Amino acid sequence: MKRGYTIGNRKVAIIGAGYVGSSIAYALALRDIAREIVLIDISKEKAEGEAWDIRHGLPTLGTVDLYAGDYTDCEDCDLIIITAGRNRRPGESRLDLVSENVKTLQDVICSIQKYYTRGVILLISNPVDILTYKAGEWMGLPNGMVFGSGCILDTSRFVRNIADYIGLSTGVVNGYLVGEHGDGQVPVWSRVTVGGIPIGEYCSEMSIPWDEEVRSMIAEKTRTMGSAIIKAKGRTHYGIATCVCHLADAVLNQRPTIVSVTSPLMGEHGVRGVSLSVPSVVGPAGVQQRIREKWEPEEYRGFFDAVEKVRGILAKL
Repeated sequence: MKRGYTIGNRKVAIIGAGYVGSSIAYALALRDIAREIVLIDISKEKAEGEAWDIRHGLPTLGTVDLYAGDYTDCEDCDLIIITAGRNRRPGESRLDLVSENVKTLQDVICSIQKYYTRGVILLISNPVDILTYKAGEWMGLPNGMVFGSGCILDTSRFVRNIADYIGLSTGVVNGYLVGEHGDGQVPVWSRVTVGGIPIGEYCSEMSIPWDEEVRSMIAEKTRTMGSAIIKAKGRTHYGIATCVCHLADAVLNQRPTIVSVTSPLMGEHGVRGVSLSVPSVVGPAGVQQRIREKWEPEEYRGFFDAVEKVRGILAKL
């Protein structure tokens, strides 16, 4: 049985109990980030099976109350995570999912609206930039209350690849990607540091090759990593689940963090009418601020290419 909900109870609803949704529930439960997690799926039996499987290992690990529910359980949530929709198949891009997943999202938002009382809405489903913009439009909440995971996973892969290249721990590498969660992702090389030192300077000091060829190799490996995983095992879900834990901790436990996530831009870099990833302060109110940085000209060009690409797709919907 589920316990009664009280204000500030760190309640999370996860819409979609597939590989991504159930992995997020599992990761949140292991980290003991939420106190109450409800799994909601078009197949109640599927949601119940996943909830039971996770619950059975929790008595010795955490205190979370995890159960299968329905859209009525979206009431009084602190965080609603949407993973519903079809996943990519081998050879597909995230944008190939637009028509199907926009329709699915519209149904999900209509169902949430009937019971929504408060809380942040986090989009995971792809194409996340398109879906985040449409969800924000349909929900009509204050800007930032609806946001998407965007480039947070791409950034994690980026940092991993840089750390592997220079032979150090990821803990000393700082960097991020902006733009589209997809082929339009842009590495902001001008902001990458190793132990606070610009990466070009560090590599020069350590006699590590660092040129355009190396940067292109790392960027391409980062960009295609999701497709490579899907080709190898059919899906991706663990990486995004751990990234969502970071975001959920910021929202539920009031631990603001700066990450590259997607939300409707409100004039940052002169852009409106589109949702893309930029470094953002994420906290209890979702995206609380988007940081306005100065990038190199080629980084701006890549970002504005992503703006036009995503804007063009939105115009066709």
